[in-house]
Formats: sequence, C-alpha cells, structure tokens
Amino acid sequence: MASLQNSPTLHQTLFHNSFPQKRGASRSSRRESISFIVKAAQVPSPSNSTGSLSQDRPGRRQVIAIGSTSPLVFLFNQHSYSFAAENKKGFLPVLDKKDGYTFLYPFGWQEVVIEGQDKVFKDVIEPLESVSVNMIPTGKQDIREFGSPQEVGETLIKKVLAPSTQKTKIIEATEQDIDGKAYYRFEFIAQAPNYTRHALSTVSIGNGKFYTLTTGANERRWGKMKDRLQTVIDSFKIFNV
Repeated sequence: MASLQNSPTLHQTLFHNSFPQKRGASRSSRRESISFIVKAAQVPSPSNSTGSLSQDRPGRRQVIAIGSTSPLVFLFNQHSYSFAAENKKGFLPVLDKKDGYTFLYPFGWQEVVIEGQDKVFKDVIEPLESVSVNMIPTGKQDIREFGSPQEVGETLIKKVLAPSTQKTKIIEATEQDIDGKAYYRFEFIAQAPNYTRHALSTVSIGNGKFYTLTTGANERRWGKMKDRLQTVIDSFKIFNV
C-alpha cells in the first residue's frame, strides 16, 4: 500500500473528480459552482434522420449512431472494424478503443469537460449525479498488488476521491473477477457542510494504466438513483489495446 499512498501523481491527477468544491443551497448556485463545458449534441436534419455523427476530441474517436430505435453501432476510424454496444434501456454506451474501456451512463446526462478527467457525464440539473473515468500510468500488473479492497478503497477515498475537507466513510469494499481481471469496487459517502454525496467507484489495472470510474448522487436522491448507478459500475470493463 505504500506505493499507492505516496503516489503524488495519483493524488494530483485523480483529485479533479466530479465532487464540486463549493455547493450552494439552490440549484442555480450548484450549477454555478462547477466550471464545465457541455458538448451539445447535434440534431440530425430531416433529410438525414437515420443517423447522427458526433466527434469527440478531433482525431481521437468518431462515433456514428445508426437509427433511432435500433441498437447503437460504433464505427471507429482507428480500427477497421465495428462494435455493437449493448442496448440497455435508459442507458447509452461509451466505448474507448484508444484507452481500452467501456461503460454505460444514464440517458439524458451531458458530456462535460473537466481538466484531469478522461471522460465525464453529468446531470446538469443534479450535478452530483455524474460518472467520471480517469487513468494514470502504473507499473503494476494487477490491482491486488496495491493491497486488499478495503485498504485500497480507504486510501483512494480519503486522499483522492473526495476533498480532504470532507468527512468520508467507506460502506463496502469488494473484489470481482470479470473475464479473468480483478476489479475492486467501493461504496462510500462524502459529507460536506451543506450536502452529502453517496458514491460508487471501481478500479482495475490494464494496458499499463490504473483505471478509476466513479459515479454517485446526492444522498437525498440515493434511493432513487442507486440501481441506475450500480448499472454504471457493473458495466465498466477494461480490454487490451
């Protein structure tokens, strides 16, 4: 655990997560407290209603959504093949062929840009409802080399996933094996003076990187959102690139 606890790169890079630093009492002040850029979706013209093109980070990936009711099919310029993403009602898929990960996020969340994060989606009305993905290089081959789920979870939550000014509590830490790869999952709460966020995280190692996906919601909406957020966590997978 020493290497994880003393890694300044891990702390500095992952700390820019979906937890806002300041929160107001009203929805408008909550929105003003977070600086981000919403990537507006292009609306297809009537003459081209069968598909829409969205490009994320020029030269990195292109996604084509084929049809409004058929399963989404993703075509990537970097590779000469297509990938049929899982069509789960109420969710949209993300497939990153460059960095080697995939996950689902709730329909209606907007993609935003936050420095230090590879991918972030938020509900613009309830900004505590979000999902973010981050990666840093690592020489480790397996997440278990950093310690047990409880040890890794406590370190990440206290030093990385929540501001140091917030009171945190880890509720559960578990290990899952997916296609022969170990994933750690954590459920925790982070309490600020005027709100409490209930969150889920999953971490794993692959492609020479330490991957972290975190999602969560305001505690007052946890009962409504927990099943949807669990779907996000369950959908996260790393693959070799």
